[in-house]
Amino acid sequence: MEKPKILIIDDDPDLVESMRITLEANNYEVESAQNGPEGLKLVKEINPDLIILDVMMDSITEGFQVSYQLKSRDPQSEYRAYSDIPILMLTGISQKMHMKFSPAADEDYLPVEEFVEKPIQFDALLEKVARLIKKR
Repeated sequence: MEKPKILIIDDDPDLVESMRITLEANNYEVESAQNGPEGLKLVKEINPDLIILDVMMDSITEGFQVSYQLKSRDPQSEYRAYSDIPILMLTGISQKMHMKFSPAADEDYLPVEEFVEKPIQFDALLEKVARLIKKR
């Protein structure tokens, strides 16, 4: 049986490596990208089962922009074929900006399935990853 593929889009190499080690030890295949454009390119190349996406990279909203592109309902979107890939968003934004995020009933507002707060609790990460992949 093929290992589920996870794409991590995050500009923090230490965090990416610690997530990679944890996920690979739990039988997931992991690819990573350091920014949104690189991540979007990899989505097309590897068609992952799950995307773990950081909110703040080159800009404070880069993760939001990537999620909007991937979840676009536009029939002409170049990412239409990938819109069913679940997105698990990493955020430290509530600490930095004192804002709270949760998957909203209105998915147009922020089209992601789940959030994980930084610093990451790896047991919570693994539980959410398993649930999202199983749901797909």
